[in-house]
Amino acid sequence: MDPLYARYPFFEGAREAVREAELSPAALVRAGAPAVERGRERVERALMAGTVASEEPRRWDDDTEVLSYPIARILVSLIDTPAAVEKYAFAEAATARERFDADFAAAADPGTTRRTRASLTDVLREFDLADAIRPEREAPSEPGRRRSGRRDPTHYWVRLGSYLDLADAEWGERWRLVNREVAAGEVRVTADDRSRLLEAAVERRVAAGLPFEVRGSEGGDAIAEALAPAVADLRELLNDHDATGRTSVEAVVPALFPPCMRGLVQRARDGDDLPTTATFSLTSFLVALGMDAAEVTTLLDADGEVADRIETRAEYLAERDGTQYPPPSCATMKAYGDCVDPDERCETISDPLSYYTDAVREAGDVRGWREATGDG
Repeated sequence: MDPLYARYPFFEGAREAVREAELSPAALVRAGAPAVERGRERVERALMAGTVASEEPRRWDDDTEVLSYPIARILVSLIDTPAAVEKYAFAEAATARERFDADFAAAADPGTTRRTRASLTDVLREFDLADAIRPEREAPSEPGRRRSGRRDPTHYWVRLGSYLDLADAEWGERWRLVNREVAAGEVRVTADDRSRLLEAAVERRVAAGLPFEVRGSEGGDAIAEALAPAVADLRELLNDHDATGRTSVEAVVPALFPPCMRGLVQRARDGDDLPTTATFSLTSFLVALGMDAAEVTTLLDADGEVADRIETRAEYLAERDGTQYPPPSCATMKAYGDCVDPDERCETISDPLSYYTDAVREAGDVRGWREATGDG
């Protein structure tokens, strides 16, 4: 199969490739194909870390990646809860956005293998947006000055109808039309905003039709029975993860954060490019403390596109009141290599939020970060 579909298995071409290969989900499950295990990992990572990227990407070939997508959709449908559908669609879209950005950035590299990368043109055509999103014309170069290679334009114009269809006012004030430049039926957006709109298009496509009825269809009962153990484990994982909820502690005291979160905060402030799992863990932890998007970006000293990306994530998590996207457990932090310098308190808790709640209550009267920031 086309290696491009391994990165973007929700593309229409990937669906056609699976159909032409005549590899039905029932046959894959019956044979215990690698795609079944990868499909389970896909869903587990979506529920726990906000990404569908594999922890061991070299382990899976392109065919397995493509085929794992329909298996993952079956698993999500068998779990059959709104939280599972929402988390899965969110994770597929967030992962796709990272890959889109990487592919677009690599477009100017002459050594890039075309078949493994998606161009912006490819993606716009895939979602019927080719006539709806166009790059803003760059200012002409100064006389006598040559351009040093191609680069992604900094701004784009989006047809008003497409903008209203994809953008959500709940993403934040800056997404409201009154705060945007609108001219001749088009809305001006940044390159990062363009990526957010494409992410929304992916999320909508992935969520479409989920959950669907597995049992009762041809081979459906056998599929459901074979996948029952995996579905039970994923449901338990989802329930345990969602049970952490929000903390009742209102103060934000970075010095009392668990070691893992202190480490991630410092890395973010140092300008490190945190992986998706780390960004998800840190942002969900801060939102669980009641911090809004602006506070999160301020605490992390984020600016530019990094700030926009973190702000978007924080707004998304805050919209759902933190109940569907609580911080990962300690076990998950360890699995992703983000558990660093554990102390004695770490031995008594199961998740970062519990660590922080205990630490603040034990400290008693504390001066929070908000107060310190307000005092300059």
